[in-house]
Amino acid sequence: MRLIGTLTSPYARKARLVLLEKGIPHEFVIDLPQGNLALQANPMGRIPALVLDDGFCVFDSAVIADYADTLNDDPVLIPRLDSRARLRVKRWEALADGIVDSAVVVRTERMRDGDKQDAATLELHNRAISNALDHASSLLGKSEWCKGESITLADLALTSALIYLDLRQPERDWRGAYPDLASWFAKMARRESVIAAGS
Repeated sequence: MRLIGTLTSPYARKARLVLLEKGIPHEFVIDLPQGNLALQANPMGRIPALVLDDGFCVFDSAVIADYADTLNDDPVLIPRLDSRARLRVKRWEALADGIVDSAVVVRTERMRDGDKQDAATLELHNRAISNALDHASSLLGKSEWCKGESITLADLALTSALIYLDLRQPERDWRGAYPDLASWFAKMARRESVIAAGS
């Protein structure tokens, strides 16, 4: 199978981390949103897109993660038998994706000429990121994992979101504001999957 994405896309990174953590063989193919490969695979031209060996395309990082997690049990990243545990992991994913969604809006707004930037939009989304980081730090505390006793999709989604913040908002001192989150991230950053995906 082939995963189409970019090295900077947090959504592609999340999907790639799932594949790497589960040891699922795949080729990572770099293409931009609306690029030729992305458009061939996904009618919306968005990344990531996971093209299976039979040509069937799975798109949206959450759908890719759900699918990939069913391919083997080593490890199970999204709980299967406990609906409440599954809900909690998926809620973590939504929180992490929300950080990314707002960070993308901020980046897009900042790319406009200074006099065309909407200060209210920047404030709204930067505040959303701060609120989400507050919530994530509070939930995580000094726990080793976001949910349960082992790695889950929650950890991979949050890792991807924090890497994206480092890339697009280097001025945001989230490590200084959330030392427990910083310690947790430092541990995650040493995982083979995170190193292989390029942090």
